[in-house]
Amino acid sequence: MRRFLSFRDFDWTLLSMVLLLCAVSVFEIYSATLHTKYAGYHNKQLLWIAAGLVCMFIFAKIDYHLLLDWVPWAYGVCLMALLAVLALGHKVLGARRWISIGPMHFQPSEWVKLVLILAVARYFANLGGRSLTWKDIFKSFLLVGLPMLLVIRQPDLGTTLTYTPILVAGLFLGGISLRQGLILISVSTVLVVGIWSSGKLLKPYQKARLSSFLNPDNDPRGTGYQIRQSLIAVGSGGIWGKGLAKGTQTQGDFLPIPHADFIFAAFSEEHGFVGAILVLLLYFSILMRLIQNAQTAADLSGSLIIMGIVAVLTFQIAVNVGMVIGFMPVTGIPLPLMSYGGSSVLFTFLALGAAMNVRMRRFVN
Repeated sequence: MRRFLSFRDFDWTLLSMVLLLCAVSVFEIYSATLHTKYAGYHNKQLLWIAAGLVCMFIFAKIDYHLLLDWVPWAYGVCLMALLAVLALGHKVLGARRWISIGPMHFQPSEWVKLVLILAVARYFANLGGRSLTWKDIFKSFLLVGLPMLLVIRQPDLGTTLTYTPILVAGLFLGGISLRQGLILISVSTVLVVGIWSSGKLLKPYQKARLSSFLNPDNDPRGTGYQIRQSLIAVGSGGIWGKGLAKGTQTQGDFLPIPHADFIFAAFSEEHGFVGAILVLLLYFSILMRLIQNAQTAADLSGSLIIMGIVAVLTFQIAVNVGMVIGFMPVTGIPLPLMSYGGSSVLFTFLALGAAMNVRMRRFVN
């Protein structure tokens, strides 16, 4: 007998933690932009969060098995959208990443992440859990590699890198052997070194940003400027922070883009080590809740969907926070649910909607 599906099965605990993080984001964007040209962006963030919530509830009601059936069409649309960006995209600071629709800017590469999560889940679920052959692995690389090549051409290295954990999670849960994994790691290392040395795929400014975190003092007013100001902001926060709207690096306009990529640095300056740890614990709780939902999924495809989401969110959190404290290069990867940005907020809520979708159907026959 088919069990009746209702929002009683919705993960309200997870949603509560997500909304708490969104509240932190809105207050921090308000504080970080109070005396800048970006003042008022917290109101826009509120609108994006409201739109994201609506999309999440709608997405949660559509059976994820239907989403998996539709994903080949969505994958094709995404490839065409990425091609359209290269041909007709809005150019900002030398990169074509957005398509302008009236007053709004649409970034297709953010939406591709969700489609790839579903596509990879469908691909490995259809293999039935059997041992992967090299042909299976090659096909999975092709599936993720095509969008990556189109996005790197924009160029958008940060978003391109966020596609990698989707593939890694799929291969790991799909049944890749240790021997195959070691071979892939070795080949990938050689390819990365080759790409870095050739200079054909990476622009000079991208290579400079990737290497500047090792010693930002070599170019303190150029490629090392962002990391140096971020480190100063984090350090000046101390244990308890300077207080809301009292960060000197943030309010003095020294910290670049404090409401977007470097929002964690702005938050750390105002709320200190204690505030930063509490936010990281909140992220950890959200990720653990998602993993718990993956463990109770009704089938392999459901588990793959949620773990693909976990892989992307974990990667973005680790890279953004690592960038802020000087352990990772500046790549322009936003902090999920904290950084300002419509495309990023909507992707995250849609991804959470897909996770809720799987949870709500864990007892449905």
